[in-house]
Amino acid sequence: QVQLVESGGGSVQAGGSVRLSCAASGATYRRNYMSWFRQAPGKEREGVATIYTIGGATTYADSVKGRFTISQDITNNTVYLQMNSLKPEDTAMYYCAAGFLGGLSLRRADFRYWGQGTQVTVSS
Repeated sequence: QVQLVESGGGSVQAGGSVRLSCAASGATYRRNYMSWFRQAPGKEREGVATIYTIGGATTYADSVKGRFTISQDITNNTVYLQMNSLKPEDTAMYYCAAGFLGGLSLRRADFRYWGQGTQVTVSS
């Protein structure tokens, strides 16, 4: 099993920055791919960024490229999402996810383990 605990959400003004953290525990081989998803009210959950923990390759949704950065601290089993130049449309519940199949994906179905989420609210 894998456990994921997010932290770091909050309220920020447009143009500001927030860093989210995801502390992971459990079987390492089941979390080779770590990802951040988000879900706004009334919308489907969408993939934001994914990192392959072996080697550090990453992929991003077009909507966040150049503004968000996913990274990891292997020693502390933590994945981060640095979010800069935030926009009101980035407001959502952000979820950490882990998987070991599906490759460098942003598809919800490729991730088996999920955290409880942390809210990010961006005001204009």
